[in-house]
Parts: sequence; C-alpha cells; structure tokens
Amino acid sequence: MIPRTHKAAPYLLPVTSAAALITLCLTQHTPMSDVLVYRAEGAAAAAGGRHLYDFTVTEWQLPATYPPFAALLFIPTTWLPLPALKAAFLLANIALTAALVHLSWHRLAGLPARAGTLCTATALALWLEPVFQTAVFGQINLALACLILWDLTREDGAPAKGLALGVAAGIKLTPAVFIAYLFLTGKRREATYATAGFAGTAAVGALVLPYASGQFWTGTLYETGRVGKAWIVDNQSLQGLVARTLHTTEPGLLWALPTALVAVAGLYAATRLPTPQGIVVTAVTALLVSPISWSHHWVWCVPLLALLWARGQRRTAVAVAVVFTARTMWLLPHQGDLDLALPWWQQPLAAPYPLLGLVLIAAWGQLSARSSSASTIRYA
Repeated sequence: MIPRTHKAAPYLLPVTSAAALITLCLTQHTPMSDVLVYRAEGAAAAAGGRHLYDFTVTEWQLPATYPPFAALLFIPTTWLPLPALKAAFLLANIALTAALVHLSWHRLAGLPARAGTLCTATALALWLEPVFQTAVFGQINLALACLILWDLTREDGAPAKGLALGVAAGIKLTPAVFIAYLFLTGKRREATYATAGFAGTAAVGALVLPYASGQFWTGTLYETGRVGKAWIVDNQSLQGLVARTLHTTEPGLLWALPTALVAVAGLYAATRLPTPQGIVVTAVTALLVSPISWSHHWVWCVPLLALLWARGQRRTAVAVAVVFTARTMWLLPHQGDLDLALPWWQQPLAAPYPLLGLVLIAAWGQLSARSSSASTIRYA
C-alpha cells in the first residue's frame, strides 16, 4: 500500500511553489506596477475616458497603452483596495498558469491529463521567467494566452470559434496576427468570427468612450515610444535585438526589413505545419515582429515546451526550459543606457528569446517543407 503522503506529494508541489512565489513577492515588496496602470485605466474609463491616454503612474511614469475596450474591462479593478487587488492578480496568475499548462499539455499537445504530471509542470512553470515576471508585474499575458489557446484548440465547427481570439486582440493588439493565420490556413469561418470579435471590441470602445477611441485609433496607437524604450534588454523582440546589436536607439529600416521577412517566413511556416505547431509558430512570429515584446510577453514558452515534450524532443525541451529560466538578460549591465554598450559576446545573452524564436521558425519551417502532409496531433 502506497502511503498517503506519497500519493499527495505531486499535489503539494504546485502549492509549495505558489507559496514560495507569494512569499517572495511579499518579502521583496514587489510593486506590481502593471496593476497600478490597469487600475488607473479603469478609473479613467469610469470617469468618461477623456484623460485615458494623458496620465502616467508609478516612478517609471507608465502610461495607458491598450485600446479603450481594455480600459472598460479594468473598471472593476477600482472597486477593491490596492492590497486586495494585488493579491487577486497574483492568485489569478497562479491559477492561470495551471490553466495554461493544462491547455498546452492536454488540449494542444494531446498528452494525457494526469493530475500528478500537470501539478509538477505547473510548479515548475511558475519559475519560467516570462511566467514569473507576469505574476510579479501583475500582467494579463497569461489570461490572454489561455483565452486564445482555449479558443483555437476547440474542435472545428465549435460554436463561434474564433470569437474569443478576436476579443483577445481587442484587449491587446498583438494577438491579431492569429486572425491572419486563420485566413491563410483557409479557416474562414473562424477568421470571420475573430474579425467580428475584434471589430466588436472596437465598436464597444467607440460607443462608450468615443473621445478616447478617437485618440487611440488615430494617434496613440502609432506612438510606439510611449510603450517603452525599444532598445533595453527588457524588449525581447527583433527590434530590441537589432537596436542593441547596432548600438542605436533608432534601427529604422535595418529593423523593419528583416522583421517583414520574419513575418512572412513565420506565417508561411505556420500555415504548413500541423495545427498545434502552427499555433505556437504564429505566437512566436507575433512576438518577434511586434515593436516591443517585453520578456513577460513570452508566456507562449509553456505551449512550446509542451509540444517539444509531446514530440519526444525531451532534451530540446529541457534546453529551452533552461533558456526561459536562466534570466541571462538581467545578469548583464542594463542600468541607464548600458544596454546599448554591450559587447558582441553579450548580445546573445541579451536577446535569448528572439534568437530562440528565429531558430524555432527556421527548424520547424524546414520540417514543414520536408513533410507538408505531416499528421496533426489530435485534440483530446
């Protein structure tokens, strides 16, 4: 007879891991700065939205950068005291990590949903740098990834499949790349629902917050500089990689041209891969070509790791997990403008995620070229 403590051990792992994360946040007094931004956005939206894109909060002078529809969703954040709100975001992100692990492992990769395995994976996933940073900053990346992955892994013909993806794109624009993926793969019904969902969020924003909507869609959207400095190591997009490599704050066409090529190559590969790999390659492509992809945006490392494990590439999965856990970009000098003075040998350490993303697109692109008729992993 197996002792009860042994049977319960896998279930204790995520609890222990979550407790360690919570303890770390409490003892280090993490500011959860994005929670403060969301709260300010919600307050501005509740007040009519006229000053939604005029304020800045925290010592880092962070502004609102999401569409007006997102600000409407943030109104409930004004109903709780700030300590309770931070606690709610932290606990929600821990729960969403478990949800993303389940969606990635079972729905996307088609692996058996054994409770012990999922608990162990969740306990480890909390310490992947993008997941950890999402929790520490109080970001919504995990929520959006779960929403998108849940929608895209539903069976073909599922009611309104694609609509949730469109809503996610209406909250944070980067997921709109998935709409292009759906059109290119011939999934016009899902693409239409996604487009309608996105348009619906814009319409709601325009109806409820007309002034803010006009300001966002005609001006704020194109002010990429307000999101942050593209050249700092926090930015794990192609623009960040190129800017740091060339030691310039304005890479211009030297960034735009390779980004366009990567966008085409990434979507081309995604449309010719089995659906699970196609979804992940599309996500990676979006992160690469976005002007700014903060390190915590790369929570799509969780689905990537699940797929690598499902394909039997265990050593590769471990190596990729190490990349997403090592936090090499934070070990380099990055105070002030030191990000622009990194020597050549430190550049790979400053840009681990975009380099890995490029390797992924190249490797899986070759796979799709060799076997365009590869069988898809069945959804369970």
